[in-house]
Amino acid sequence: MNWMERQRSTPLPDGLLRLIRHGEDYHLEYKEAKTDLPKSLFDSVCSFSNREGGDIFLGVHDTGVILGVDPDAAGKMVTNFATLANNKDKIFPPMYLTAHRYCFISDGTFSAVDKHGKTIQEQPGEYEVIHIHIPVSPTVVRHRNRIFDRNDDADVDITDFPDMVFQCYARKQSTYYVNRVYPYWSVSDLRADLIEKARRMAITRKQLFEAQPHEWATMKDEELLRTSGLILTDEQGRTGITLAAVLLFGTDNMIMSACGHHKTDCIYRVYNLDRYDDRDVIITNLLESYERMFAFGQKHLNDLFVMDGIQSVSARDKILREIISNSLAHRDYSSGYVAKMVIEADRIVVENGNRAHGIGALSLETFQPFAKNPAISKVFREIGYADELGSGMRNSYKYTRQYSGAEPEFIEGDVFKIIIPLSVGAMTKVGPGAQVKNTGGQVSGQGGGQESGHVGGQEKLPPDVRGAIKLEDKKLTELLAFCHEPRSRSEMQEVCGISSRDYFRTNILKPLIDHGIIVMLYPDNPKHRSQKYYVPAHE
Repeated sequence: MNWMERQRSTPLPDGLLRLIRHGEDYHLEYKEAKTDLPKSLFDSVCSFSNREGGDIFLGVHDTGVILGVDPDAAGKMVTNFATLANNKDKIFPPMYLTAHRYCFISDGTFSAVDKHGKTIQEQPGEYEVIHIHIPVSPTVVRHRNRIFDRNDDADVDITDFPDMVFQCYARKQSTYYVNRVYPYWSVSDLRADLIEKARRMAITRKQLFEAQPHEWATMKDEELLRTSGLILTDEQGRTGITLAAVLLFGTDNMIMSACGHHKTDCIYRVYNLDRYDDRDVIITNLLESYERMFAFGQKHLNDLFVMDGIQSVSARDKILREIISNSLAHRDYSSGYVAKMVIEADRIVVENGNRAHGIGALSLETFQPFAKNPAISKVFREIGYADELGSGMRNSYKYTRQYSGAEPEFIEGDVFKIIIPLSVGAMTKVGPGAQVKNTGGQVSGQGGGQESGHVGGQEKLPPDVRGAIKLEDKKLTELLAFCHEPRSRSEMQEVCGISSRDYFRTNILKPLIDHGIIVMLYPDNPKHRSQKYYVPAHE
């Protein structure tokens, strides 16, 4: 190729130049290549295909400094790449990919420091660069019968790691896990009250913002479910409600039958760092799960109002809405990982199983939203639990900055994690129900204007009552916190570390019941085989 021919080459677009200068990550790979395709090129093609796609630049140092490919060899390299990508012995299944050549004129001012601390200086002149875009593949791709996955800026051979291979195949399922069809259940098996609740919420939201009726208003339940993608026909021709429908509107028994590992663990851990100060284990439909998670957050976080334009809004509630809807709508329901929302002294941490489409921290500038469970997301948007895809991350950044003066973290992986930093003001309760420390370092009051029974410290118990309970103060506080939700006798006994059933019944359980500190779940049948005990709420 002579100078005049190269002058007619396509100039490198500014957008591609910005990608090159950005630096390698799980979406970007640079490779030095003068006259031949690099040996590791198809490792990267394979790993990008198995993740969420990416871009490869040939003729670029891993620092982003452009070194160029030999102009006389560039045409052959482009042809060879297309041929090899379509060769089933090289890549399986074969991929129809093309490489593009670009001309770049450098002024020689760009430099970068490599991993060894050496400065790499770009020289002034004209360079040929080859760009290859790799789309995400609908199936698992192999390179010479090996499976590669993308981890940060590296291509990782996962062939000999069964768990990683399984996760890779899980991401590539032709249908979403929540689209599993249950033909033996019908619409009548779902909770009609929940469907009606969702309908009313959608109608109200539509009228509020658009002053027109919602299409669900005139739909029967079955039509509502069909139009929402909650009744489908599977690959075997069976029609029925989906797992998404069960999770949204099913009875608790249906949910446990279809998705037995479904659970969300809400934990407040500020004073008792070894265990927790408050807890709510939520095993129910997604609508009521959302409400309980929201209430738990409101109970333990201060409501700091901020200005959004000329309007005062609750930054706390805005943040809770985004992180809770994200956890419930985008969770991997095939994963047995227990989802969590943990409130600590300086942060909120939300974790859930995830079908990752990338690895590592997400950037607000480069984040590309991906609907993990479209049917659930659609219902959440209709009823006002969520907005358009991608808005949650932007809103979380916006309101976290206003709430705590810091930025949240979103970390993608097989477990998706959100970290919301908290300021002192976010954790400081004022007025009735304010939290204070007792001498045992436990919580002596609960936020939200109520006390959770007698958990608030042993000084609240009259001396004769306290003397009747043969349990040290620390253990008693732990036990009462544990019984925020109904617990069996054996569970309570285990928390106390007491092996004798008779001793526990006589010296701990009976005095607690007699003095109304805990109550029975079935008071009319004390010997009920499913009997449990809990701390009643007191206004």
